[in-house]
Amino acid sequence: MSDHATDPATETFVAHRNLLFTVAYEMLGSAADAEDVLQETWLRWVKVDVRQVSDHRAYLVRITTRQSLNRLRTMRRRKEAYVGPWLPEPLRTAPDVAEDVELAESLSMALMLVLETLSPTERAVFVLHEAFDVGYDEIAAAVGKSPAAVRQIAYRARRHVDARHPREVVSPSQARAAVESFRRALETRDLQGLLDVLAPEVVLIGDGGGLKHAALRPVIGAEKVARFAVGGLGRVEGAITVDPTVINGNPALVVRLNGEVGGVLAVHVEDARITGLYFVSNPEKLTRVDSETPLTLR
Repeated sequence: MSDHATDPATETFVAHRNLLFTVAYEMLGSAADAEDVLQETWLRWVKVDVRQVSDHRAYLVRITTRQSLNRLRTMRRRKEAYVGPWLPEPLRTAPDVAEDVELAESLSMALMLVLETLSPTERAVFVLHEAFDVGYDEIAAAVGKSPAAVRQIAYRARRHVDARHPREVVSPSQARAAVESFRRALETRDLQGLLDVLAPEVVLIGDGGGLKHAALRPVIGAEKVARFAVGGLGRVEGAITVDPTVINGNPALVVRLNGEVGGVLAVHVEDARITGLYFVSNPEKLTRVDSETPLTLR
């Protein structure tokens, strides 16, 4: 695309690229698939007479949504054969993303995992309306439904998400404090310290994809999670470091073994205690941990 830097279509696409990637990623939970969707969007966009398009952003979002829906349906078959729990691909984001509460919430592992329980159309409608503030008429054009039907889908999806992921505003400083307390307790193998920061009903979900050792079922309860975490570190041979980072706009931890990324631990915090731990060790999902991925809702 660099050979056509003065082409209006290219300039428009590049200007909106981060937005389009964010739309595709929030719908798919996979950066690799989101990049494929952007490529497909680009191939369709260059065939459009941009002079006839009144709202370039809306048109590009529409193409991206349609391509994401197609990809989402094929991904469902792929996930059915996946070994163990499937978690979204973690993305390292700039520290200031955590200060954007709306963006950080829409990218959180906890919410994206709930979005996995929606149908493809419900997910598209929810993401576009709730995260990107797209109007019902525009969403209708993107998903091939009437505006009235989209309103009903949005209402149903919102109720579904609220029932599984109650909205609670946690300040970035509170989240960082909880993650730091967890990190210190984990490094020192302090069981009581872990129990102090973990909520009684905390859930740990691991994603090794069959390529790395991970729990094949969620670990539930503070004591079980604490012992599982400490026991897991104790079985690893080599030098382990656990460092703070920002993943999907939220405070998180990156685990390194002998200097190499071995996993990412995303965290969900409520009432200053950790209620969700999401550990991704599948190496195929760790390619965007050492460099920042620019994301935006606008």
